[in-house]
Amino acid sequence: MMKTLKNNTPLRGIFLILLVFTIQSCRFKGTESSAVKDNVYNFVQVATGQVSLYDEDGDVIKAVVPGDSLFGQDANYLTGKKMSFEKNGDGTVADLNTGLVWQEIPTSEGFDWQGAYEYCENLELGGYHDWRMPTVKELFSISDFSSGWPYLDTNHFSLVNNENPDKSEQYWSSNKYVGHTEEGGFHAAFGVNHVTGHIKAYRAEAGIGEKAHKGPPEGHQPPPGQGPPPGNGGKPMGNPLFKHVRAVRGSIYGTNDFQDNKNGTITDKATGLMWSKNDSGKGLNWESALSYAENSELAGYSDWRLPNVKELQSIVDYSFAPNAKNPKQVGPSIDPMFSCSEISNENGDKDYPYYWTGTSARFQKGKPYYYAWYVAFGRAVNKEGLDFHGAGAVRFDAKHEDGPASEGGERYYNYVRLLRNVD
Repeated sequence: MMKTLKNNTPLRGIFLILLVFTIQSCRFKGTESSAVKDNVYNFVQVATGQVSLYDEDGDVIKAVVPGDSLFGQDANYLTGKKMSFEKNGDGTVADLNTGLVWQEIPTSEGFDWQGAYEYCENLELGGYHDWRMPTVKELFSISDFSSGWPYLDTNHFSLVNNENPDKSEQYWSSNKYVGHTEEGGFHAAFGVNHVTGHIKAYRAEAGIGEKAHKGPPEGHQPPPGQGPPPGNGGKPMGNPLFKHVRAVRGSIYGTNDFQDNKNGTITDKATGLMWSKNDSGKGLNWESALSYAENSELAGYSDWRLPNVKELQSIVDYSFAPNAKNPKQVGPSIDPMFSCSEISNENGDKDYPYYWTGTSARFQKGKPYYYAWYVAFGRAVNKEGLDFHGAGAVRFDAKHEDGPASEGGERYYNYVRLLRNVD
């Protein structure tokens, strides 16, 4: 018996080694498979395209390093997938990141919101009949912040007026505004201005006695040689109700999947981004906001940062507004899982803050980047404190109190929602 055991010991050893190797291999493969699965995010984050760094007065700076007061800008992190488009040669453009297919050349006609919706539903282009109006998150995903004016990659997408783009390059989205604006009342819908870069809730329906029809939007300039030249002192051409539209096809992009981590953080499992549940609790100028994020150690993490403009816009919930008509939809334009500080706005109304991003902005082509983008999770107000642009709007503010004013009221001191990458 002992002899048999002795003779079989090498075989048993080999068998045990193979068994252990097999188990470890299975464990390794399981872990690898799980990791790959965990890293597949349905709401792909697309980069802004901004690769330059700017100081608080809008001038380009060569470099800032961790510890510098201006470190933490969009261009320091360059997060998100690099924008990647491909012309299909049939009047359509494929977004290789989101999987969406876009209309390359928009119609020069303007529409009210309903007219734009019907145009998209009835469009036949590139051999496809399943075109639709894009959501505001889809439309904002193709915005390009590398230079601005226009905020769009015109090598792949055409504007209505490519030679002299102006503020009339406003494009409807499918998102109706649930709140009340000064221009649209309870009949507004969001759109993206691909020249100025803004998201705004525009008046979507004609008023009593007005006839809604398609035609040139306000500010629309006629083709060269047709009509009066710009700047002749006359009134802008067109109807302010009308906007352009760029149709899209493909599965809906931009759906969040939030998870409360019970430690003051919330993970969006659709994007792989982790957010602070609470905000900064006070307003800060842009430079202080950068430092606040860089120095945070919330929940034991030390890699917090200020989100870029696309990242912050990705968590807007357009089914809420502080002045929503439906009481169940009253609140800041973000999932109720998050907490927003309450403020009193310029009109004395209970409201919610604007939130800084690390992305710089300029008001006109060729001008310095005096400003930084913010997302309004409360009313986006005019100088009088009245909701003019809609909760969920994306606009910019001067980086500090002595900075030049843009259009509309300046706050200078906005709040911070921290962000870090899960991976």
